[in-house]
Amino acid sequence: MDGIDTRQLVLDPETANDYKGRVDPDWCPGCGDFGVLNSMRKACLDMGLKPHEILTVSGIGCSSNFPGYFNSYGMHTLHGRALAVATGAKMANHELNVVVTGGDGDGYGIGGNHFTHTARRNVDLTYIVMDNEIYGLTTGQLSPTSSLDMKTKSSPYGSIEFPFNPITSAIMNGATFVARGFSSDTRHLSMLMQQAIEHKGFSLISIFSPCITFNHDNTVKFFKRRVKKLEDENHDTGDWKAACEKAMVWGDTIYTGLFLHVKDRPSLDAAEPVLDEGGPIAHRTEALTKEQGDRIISRMM
Repeated sequence: MDGIDTRQLVLDPETANDYKGRVDPDWCPGCGDFGVLNSMRKACLDMGLKPHEILTVSGIGCSSNFPGYFNSYGMHTLHGRALAVATGAKMANHELNVVVTGGDGDGYGIGGNHFTHTARRNVDLTYIVMDNEIYGLTTGQLSPTSSLDMKTKSSPYGSIEFPFNPITSAIMNGATFVARGFSSDTRHLSMLMQQAIEHKGFSLISIFSPCITFNHDNTVKFFKRRVKKLEDENHDTGDWKAACEKAMVWGDTIYTGLFLHVKDRPSLDAAEPVLDEGGPIAHRTEALTKEQGDRIISRMM
């Protein structure tokens, strides 16, 4: 760990504030992403995870600033490429808890291809997507999840594009833990995060995280009147057909909670024979020498 100050990482958290990063969030006051950040801190505290046992990886966008606001190892990567980077990190050290954070534009638009194949491979990652149904960082353009007829800077007469459904897409592409949360319900969201991190395989939590500045259609008030927990309906999380049907409900009722949970499919690292023995590649003595590692790091810095 040469050159990295790990004093904040190697500790036993006693409060959720122990996961507070060194940078304060610059999100707009009232942004739903604050609820997501607080839920993540609580989830990790309740699980007893230490900061050095967690890696957060993000792409580009308002929500992708997350690693700076959370006390753990972190990487702020390229637009739409967070899942690819996180896959490499997980395969190099499959004992690390890898959490990927981003938004609907970053994950479902720019990174849609990686989203598909990470689910298909069942990589043991937790993907937390803060879906505000608009491009917020670039000041209010149409996103993949924007509603039909929604008026934005890039669709002044109303969107003519059918919105992307991340829940049904994740299920059909092979994800083994698929859930949806609401940023204003932090207790429920924190519970989903714990379950997702504990799950062995690709976990998606798509979160309604309203943008108060540029999306005045899908507001906190809009969702509070509509969201209904699947847990209150005795939904069968092993039934993928029922999960897809619930995910396609959008109107006076919109479901949150755990849609699908597949427990008997091996994750990518569990299926990879190279990882069967010897522990994580990053910790093996037959990996790169210190000199080789130093040369790689020096070229990247």
